[in-house]
Amino acid sequence: MITVLKPGLATSVQDLGREGYYHLGIPPSGALDQYALSAANQLVGNPPGAAALECTLLGPELEFQQDALVAVCGAHMTPRVDGLEMHQDTAFTVKAGQVLRFDFPRVGARAYLAVAGGIDVALVLGSRSTYALGALGGFEGRRLVAGDELPVGIASGKGRAGASLPMALRQSLGGEITLRVVPGLYYDRLTDSAAKSFFAEPWTVGSEADRIGYRFKGGSALGFQPREQPFGAGSDPSNIVDSCYPIGSIQVPAGLEPIVLHRDAVSGGGYAMIGTVISADLDLIGQMQPNQKARFKAVTLEEALEARRSYKKKLSCLGKLFPS
Repeated sequence: MITVLKPGLATSVQDLGREGYYHLGIPPSGALDQYALSAANQLVGNPPGAAALECTLLGPELEFQQDALVAVCGAHMTPRVDGLEMHQDTAFTVKAGQVLRFDFPRVGARAYLAVAGGIDVALVLGSRSTYALGALGGFEGRRLVAGDELPVGIASGKGRAGASLPMALRQSLGGEITLRVVPGLYYDRLTDSAAKSFFAEPWTVGSEADRIGYRFKGGSALGFQPREQPFGAGSDPSNIVDSCYPIGSIQVPAGLEPIVLHRDAVSGGGYAMIGTVISADLDLIGQMQPNQKARFKAVTLEEALEARRSYKKKLSCLGKLFPS
């Protein structure tokens, strides 16, 4: 059992998500940085999709009621056990009665704390992930609060203290990020100048960025080709008749600020999707801090599929190093 002394800013239980219900309006949820969650889990001998804690910007303060093997991957939020600094991307032990705290993040936005045995909350629709907007899954369907008692599952015994990620498998975070985008069904609704400026100009992550979507600011307003709005669409030039939204899709309400939808986003609506950030780059978005810079880069579907293959190859390397 783990007692939450302080919850941090937005700490929640997440796994790799619940797939297969988006058509019913239930998003996949799950870790915004799937690679970091998988890496932390495998360092402690868990399956890659075991439930862990996603710690956003301000980490929690946790008192362990039992001995545990843990690992922290993702954002560089130095973990400390009773004040003693622990290594990130490396498995370490926490003894019963000890308290785990986190420093403020130097780079990145979300750290993932895996515990051998996993956070043993109930499965909801096949996943332990928290979908807070729908009060579904995780720990009582919400972010953690002080006083919560988190159950821990039975450890596999395959993890060991000191197991560490090779440098080649560690994430590079911070700096200006390039997000690859496949132009979407409604990309041609943009004017020629807007289409060029969207990819040419730098953008800045807004303070509103969360698990539902990341808002980007600072670029030029995007104009849409004039047209008579079809029946059922709104009056804003960025409105369309309602359509499905894939995870990673980019909408630009009123043409002002692009929003990249993420793993807790609604499944459809009435804004034109000018493109979709490729799946291999979604982890990067989840690690972006407010005010961090980004540029969008257009890629073909073939390039997106090749990037996905490379991403999956990197994941498979984790499994070979730390078989669960």
